[in-house]
Amino acid sequence: MHPLPRHIDLPDLAATERFAAVLAGLARPGDAVLLEGPLGAGKTALARAFLRAVTGDPALEVPSPTFTLVQEYETKLGIVRHFDLWRLDGPGGLEELGWDEARDGIVLVEWPERLGALRPADAMVVTLTPLEGDARRAELSGWEDRLFAEKLFA
Repeated sequence: MHPLPRHIDLPDLAATERFAAVLAGLARPGDAVLLEGPLGAGKTALARAFLRAVTGDPALEVPSPTFTLVQEYETKLGIVRHFDLWRLDGPGGLEELGWDEARDGIVLVEWPERLGALRPADAMVVTLTPLEGDARRAELSGWEDRLFAEKLFA
């Protein structure tokens, strides 16, 4: 087994979209995908591409849930909820957002540090670091059995 986290360099938006499609193909109901990184790192772009892949709709309208805090999508894998916790002070407000029910499906979470003790231990964590232009580096931890089976790190 390789030590984690591992990283993948994503030279442009198209590479980020392809990577998101791979993650979407590995996702299962009950999964959490936690997207970390500074403002402008590409968290929403990755989430948008993930949602388009998992719905099979490349033109799917995917607004940032910065103001609504959560958006819900019907997919072939069931309900996927996209959370943006930037404006949330901490885990206290998650109950109002339906966090417990959301965990039955797939959750994509931007700004997961605001989850506190509700942070799923078995999540896929993608930490994005902006590089030059649209390039970014994705550091990955979690889903070791699926990632290595997919040969992302062969």
